[in-house]
Amino acid sequence: MEKSISTHIPKRTLGRTGIEITPIGLGTWQLAGGRGMDSLVWQGVSDQETDEIVKTALKGGINWFDTAEAYGMGRSERRLALALKDAGVGDDEVLIATKWMPLMRTAASLAENISRRKDCLSPYSVGLFQIHQPIALSTVKAQMDAMADLVERGLIRAVGISNFPAPMMRRAHAFLADRGIPLASNQVKVSLLNRHIETNGILKAAYELDVTIIAWSPLEMGILTGKFHQDPGLLRSRPPGRRLFLRARLERSRELVAALEEIARANGVTPAVVALSWLVNFYGDTVVAIPGATKVSQVEQNVQANELRLTPREMERLDELSARFRHLVPVPGRGCSRNPV
Repeated sequence: MEKSISTHIPKRTLGRTGIEITPIGLGTWQLAGGRGMDSLVWQGVSDQETDEIVKTALKGGINWFDTAEAYGMGRSERRLALALKDAGVGDDEVLIATKWMPLMRTAASLAENISRRKDCLSPYSVGLFQIHQPIALSTVKAQMDAMADLVERGLIRAVGISNFPAPMMRRAHAFLADRGIPLASNQVKVSLLNRHIETNGILKAAYELDVTIIAWSPLEMGILTGKFHQDPGLLRSRPPGRRLFLRARLERSRELVAALEEIARANGVTPAVVALSWLVNFYGDTVVAIPGATKVSQVEQNVQANELRLTPREMERLDELSARFRHLVPVPGRGCSRNPV
């Protein structure tokens, strides 16, 4: 029987968990159905397109998928599970990372919530369970203790956090360590246009604690693909939330995108492949990424990025052009912007 997942891509260890993942996984917010608040960012993806996207990812060697209960109130999880099942993939062949939304909830709800996550993802298990954001009714200690309980009961394999600042990240790590459990990851925004982890303490903590950084929005909603610079008219077809984000950032990213296009031509790939390859290699093995995809061709680019190795000079050039995006920048009348592009 033909294997569903290619095994030729070198894996990395997720934190200190012993779980091996490819440098680039697949983000699945786009599977939420394009309804409600999700429609502000993502257009809908049909069931047939979903199946093809997931199959292409698997055949290309991608072995992990990121989702969340907040993505369509479980729809993304359910669609992902159906697509994996349709592809004939076993639970032991993939890692699914999902998230619990702590807003207006206490840590006590985690025990019940994991049952819902498992129902949505059935027949697949929860490999990495993440706290979706730092704003919560319970303390970090209470949340980590509840997560540790889930690990000890065999309901999840690993614990992660998302969007946690460095001090909270360190506390989460310490509380889990008291239970003999490693903090696997912190999922934060990182890209060539957002390198704040280098100056806000998150990368330093990740290096010291051996915690993996999972980069969300690694292509900045498509800015780093170059397509919006080539044809600004494409913005009109994008959801309103994404359209506003993109329009404000096109000009400041122009020089960097031009360099991405030049390097892409030299390597016979697309700018997106170059941007992703830089991201998952510049920081050693610490940073992995979860670009989304609404088309098979986009997944194919993600697979190429798992394989491409840029030259030292290409890496250095992109580092130099994006260096100014390491810091927060002042926005008149609004203090500091966390999205300097």
